[in-house]
Amino acid sequence: MQHRSLLSTCLLFTSAIFLTVSCSNPGASNKPATDSASPAPSASSVATTDVKANVRMGFSAWPGYFPWQVSQEQKIFEANKAVVDLKWFDGYLDSISALNAGKLDTNNQTLGDTVASVAGGADLVVVMTNDNSTGNDKVIVNKSIKSVADLKGKKVAAEEGTVDHFLLLQGLKKAGMTAKDIKFVPLETGKAAAAFAAGQVDAVAVFAPFTTQALKLPGSRELFSSKDFPGAISDHLVFTRKFVNEHPEKVQAIVDSWFATLDYIKANPDAANKIMVKRAGVSDVDYKEYAQGTKIFTVEENLKALQAGNDMNSLPYAAAKMSEFLSEAGFAKTKPDLTKIFDDRFVKAYAAKTKK
Repeated sequence: MQHRSLLSTCLLFTSAIFLTVSCSNPGASNKPATDSASPAPSASSVATTDVKANVRMGFSAWPGYFPWQVSQEQKIFEANKAVVDLKWFDGYLDSISALNAGKLDTNNQTLGDTVASVAGGADLVVVMTNDNSTGNDKVIVNKSIKSVADLKGKKVAAEEGTVDHFLLLQGLKKAGMTAKDIKFVPLETGKAAAAFAAGQVDAVAVFAPFTTQALKLPGSRELFSSKDFPGAISDHLVFTRKFVNEHPEKVQAIVDSWFATLDYIKANPDAANKIMVKRAGVSDVDYKEYAQGTKIFTVEENLKALQAGNDMNSLPYAAAKMSEFLSEAGFAKTKPDLTKIFDDRFVKAYAAKTKK
C-alpha cells in the first residue's frame, strides 16, 4: 500500500497542470493505470480508457477502496445505471495527480490530501466517506519507551507531511507535548520502518503494511494508533466540482452503487472477500488484519460525519484541523477555502429513497 502524503499532494497539484489529458500513463512516477479487472500492472503495461465510460474513477491499495472492485465485477455499477471506467493505480499519489490533471472525474483519497489539493488550487468536492483508519496507522516504539512522555528527546521517524506525521503530532499534543520535544527524523515511510527495525531510531509513525515491518524489532510495540484518534485519518470519494456541477445524476449513480456494494458484501462476505483479496494482492490472513484497522462508513455514519461539529468525528472540523496542520508545518502558504468542500446531497438522496 503506497503512502498517503499531504506534502506530496501540494506539490503534485502544481506539477499536474503540465500533464496531458490523454490516455498516457498518469503520475510523476509514470506508473500506469490499468483496467481494474486486470491483475496488478507491470512497469511496461499501457493504460487504456473505455471511450463509452462516462465516469472516470481512480482507486488504489487501501481496504476502504477495494469494495469498488466488487462493484465492477458484480455489475453493481450497471444495476445503478452508472457507466464507469474504473482505474487501478499502483501509486496512490499518481491517482491524486491524475485527478488534479483532469484525467479522472473522481478519486478515492484521504481528507488530508483533498485539503492539500484545494490549498494548491484544485476545485474538489467530497461527496461521501469511504472509511476511517481505525488502527492501520500506528506510532511504534522500542522497549525503552513506556509512554508518550518518554518520547521526549528521542529520535522519532516519519515521512514528513504524511497523515502518519499528522497522527504523531496529535499524540504529542494530547500528552501536552509538541514536535520540539522530540528529535524528528524525516524519512520516506518504508525507510522509516526499516530504520526503526534496525534500531536506528527510537520510534516510528507508519501505516500498514509497514507497521508489520517495524514490529519485527524485538520488544517493540504500538504506543498509539489511529484507533485512539477517531476521524484523524479518513478516506473519501472526491469529485472535481466541474463534474459535480455538470453531471449530478452520474455522481448520484456512483454513490448509490457504493452503498449497494456494501449491502452485497454484507450478504455475500465470502464471494466479496475473494474479490477484494485478489485485488489487494495479499493473503487472506493479511487482508483480514488490515481490514480490521479500517472502519467502513454506513449511510447513517456518512450523514453524521458531514455535519458541523467540534471534534474530529465531524468532517468540517477535521478539514479545518488538517488545514491548520498544513499551514503550521509550512506545507501550504495560505489556508484553503473549505466552505464548499463538502456536498452531502447525494448521501441524503440515497438515504431518502432507501429510507436508511
